[in-house]
Amino acid sequence: MNSIETAASRFAAGFNCSQAIFSAYAARFGLDENTALKIAAGFGGGMGRMAETCGAVTGALMVLGLRYGGTAPDRQAKELVYQRVRTFADRFRACHGSLLCRDLLGCDLGTAEGQETARQNNLVATTCPKFVRDAAEILEEML
Repeated sequence: MNSIETAASRFAAGFNCSQAIFSAYAARFGLDENTALKIAAGFGGGMGRMAETCGAVTGALMVLGLRYGGTAPDRQAKELVYQRVRTFADRFRACHGSLLCRDLLGCDLGTAEGQETARQNNLVATTCPKFVRDAAEILEEML
């Protein structure tokens, strides 16, 4: 199974969007799956259900950090990873109009009302898989 399918499968199995993306790619860069799942755990639902940046996006940005990030205070390394992050963000935004979970879902998961709207409309099962798959596809092309 390729990383795109792995991410989609992990999301379908119940991992959050950020965990699905980050864990599907982490092993490529020497990070074990369990550690990746733990690192990404707080980023689902738009950063812990604050409805901010989509978890599929944050998971992808962490992968870009694993691939392009530096390990020393190096200006060139920072610029490279920041450029990759902007490219990813621009591409995802071009597909979906936003990077924000609340905009993508049309409700704010940070509120009880928003969570109820998401539940009633089954948004996590019907809408979020597309965000996970698209994030993984963009990421795959960029790696």
